[in-house]
Amino acid sequence: MASQSTIFFLILSLSTVLVIGEDHGFGRSLDRKLLGLKKEKLSHFQFYWHDIVSGRNPTSVRVVRPPQNTSTFGFVSMIDNPLTLGPKVSSKLVGRAQGFYASASQQELSLLMVMNFAFIEGKYNSSTLTVLGRNSVFNSMREMPVIGGSGLFRFSRGYAQARTHTLDPKTGDAIVEYNVYVLHY
Repeated sequence: MASQSTIFFLILSLSTVLVIGEDHGFGRSLDRKLLGLKKEKLSHFQFYWHDIVSGRNPTSVRVVRPPQNTSTFGFVSMIDNPLTLGPKVSSKLVGRAQGFYASASQQELSLLMVMNFAFIEGKYNSSTLTVLGRNSVFNSMREMPVIGGSGLFRFSRGYAQARTHTLDPKTGDAIVEYNVYVLHY
């Protein structure tokens, strides 16, 4: 009887070890070469972001109004802003910033920025960089994380620096210079 119990517990222990070590198929390590990933490169991009809220064809449209008891906290604007090489909107178009920004602070004008820089120029055509972060609008320089991308920017990471070039207090239109630094394959 003791030997049958011993054999039973050995088999039970062995099967437990086998089950715990089993690959369940939803996660595994991969060789990066299988995805065409090579050594990382650091790239720098500079462009101007045109946030046009006025006129007949705005590129930024408020989709959620703030509650009546606040000045700006809680508003949300959808964007499809041009990205150009120079500060004039007529400069060469290199892409569009598509996404939204929302007023996320009750004390100051700080925006939650959620946008893709969708490039349309050169080898970056159809590739995107994704930015998700806090933008304290009245700071001279703001830094937001680049959390990924698509196309040539798959698995990318980095940061975007934003500096206001011009802000029209009457219309609310703004031109912001972006310097983006990205590690990518």
